[in-house]
Amino acid sequence: MRFERLGAAALMAAASLTVAAAGHAAGAADMVYRHGYVYTVDAHDSVQTALAIRAGRIVYVGGEAGLAPFMSPTTTVIDLHGRMLMPGLVDGHMHPLQGGGTLLKCNLNYEQLTVAQMQNRIQACLDQTQAREPDAWLEVVNWFQEGMLPAGTVTNRGQLDALRTKRPIFVMSSFGHTALVNSQGLQLAGITARTADPLGGKVARDSSGNPTGVLEDAAQESVAKQIPAPTPAENVKAAAAALDALRQQGVTTFLDAMAQAPALDAFATVQREGKLTARAHFAVLITPPEGRDPKRALAMVKALAQRFDQGQIEPDPRLTVRNVKLFLDGVISAPASTGAMLTPYLSLQDGHWAPSSSRGPEVYFPPPILSALLIEAAAAGFEPHMHADGDRAVREGLDGIGVLRRKFPDRDIRAAIAHDEIVDPADFARYQQVNVIPVLSFQWEKQAPDTMEGAREYLGPARFKYMEPAGFLAAAGARIAYGSDWPVDPLDEWFALKVGVTRTNAPQPGHQYAGRLSEDPGLTRHEALRAITMNASYELHQEQATGSLEVGKLADLIVLDRNFFEIPAVEIADIKVLQTVVGGRVVFQSDKFAQP
Repeated sequence: MRFERLGAAALMAAASLTVAAAGHAAGAADMVYRHGYVYTVDAHDSVQTALAIRAGRIVYVGGEAGLAPFMSPTTTVIDLHGRMLMPGLVDGHMHPLQGGGTLLKCNLNYEQLTVAQMQNRIQACLDQTQAREPDAWLEVVNWFQEGMLPAGTVTNRGQLDALRTKRPIFVMSSFGHTALVNSQGLQLAGITARTADPLGGKVARDSSGNPTGVLEDAAQESVAKQIPAPTPAENVKAAAAALDALRQQGVTTFLDAMAQAPALDAFATVQREGKLTARAHFAVLITPPEGRDPKRALAMVKALAQRFDQGQIEPDPRLTVRNVKLFLDGVISAPASTGAMLTPYLSLQDGHWAPSSSRGPEVYFPPPILSALLIEAAAAGFEPHMHADGDRAVREGLDGIGVLRRKFPDRDIRAAIAHDEIVDPADFARYQQVNVIPVLSFQWEKQAPDTMEGAREYLGPARFKYMEPAGFLAAAGARIAYGSDWPVDPLDEWFALKVGVTRTNAPQPGHQYAGRLSEDPGLTRHEALRAITMNASYELHQEQATGSLEVGKLADLIVLDRNFFEIPAVEIADIKVLQTVVGGRVVFQSDKFAQP
């Protein structure tokens, strides 16, 4: 890329791309892009060649001939040389503080491992931190439980007990719903054969009733309480690491879909320091026990919003707190199988797959409680963002929103259900009917250990053919938004978009995972990009400010190294972001962008 500054001989450096508007001639722009492929994501998906920015907002989108009134000797002019310019990415469901934290912990990196390999990796982390013997916790993250080798491997505390350490160990699965804990950790948490399963969780047990070390969902909480919480300084470091990763991916807005006070504190600190480089929305977590008392739960949410919400969207990134997060179930993949299903999971019986006795857990918020909580949240001005993996959880979530719509028929409530991995076909059209936004993680829409060995046989062919139903939901009129769910998966928005279009994996996992997942047709390229821009902005009540490149909107945009629409679909995963701009300020620029 080549930079020109009108009337100046020197090339602009990356740090000086944004010029203050003060002193400009009337109508002059701070920054102009020209000679590009400007994909606007407006109502017509129009493509232009030029764009101008003033005071953090877009003041012109069109052809080269219309740029003249926006030029002045102080305008920064960027020649795109045909590169693609588009709106910044809006990630409608992630866990950024946890994501940043995983970059700083003992990390299994989502890899498929044998038990021996897993033990070796954890032992290496222990050896590197011997000064923390004998009683400091070791936290291990991004364990790909569903991808353990060989397929069907069952893990237990004994595999951790065999390591050379006296320390308690807590291993968190990448999906975030399952943990493996050694005997020392179970003892510290007081988990024994007499421990009852908590509401919204499960303690796995052996044939004698003793805990195996595997803890599902809320069963992890008694262990988590024993692990010292990160210090505020550590949380700020994790938030900074997350923001660095986000701006390199082109993410200009995100929703923290499981927010609690430490995350809000950390990002508020970063914002006060002038280092917040993405618009930060937060859905405050309400746990199943808290949900039994809706008024008290909403009082907690309101207190956090009053403390942290910064109001109207402005060019400079701010914090917004207007959502609540509810987990309706766990995950559909084996071995957890904690997604709430309409009909039982299958199990291997006498050499063939047949219905088992398990439909997964009951939905964590029973219908009367869910409806009361949704109504209380809406009355207080908050919108629901619900996790639902199984078709029963999805249906009860849709039912709850139906009750909410009848209670507040004229309210503009942007209700969302995240993941929606198995949806009964009878419910496809209900998303549009009750105006619910499915927030989908496109990277799951591929053949992989979790969708094949972890789901295909356990679900059976009638359900599996609809697995990850993005295309089916789009055809039924649903407004699909995108959410990475990072750090459940690595943060790779462009790989996710490639999967959303092709329904195929990368070649590295092997030929056994080649080919398309299920019978879903997938999304078109335009649908996929709209999901991660305009639709996710709509989800967050931000569509009047971001999501498309139109005059008056905030200048949140990215420059790509290749054209999303003109390359083979399999190459979408290889796209690199050259520049990320938030509110007219360059927050990331690749070394490959500024070439003299």
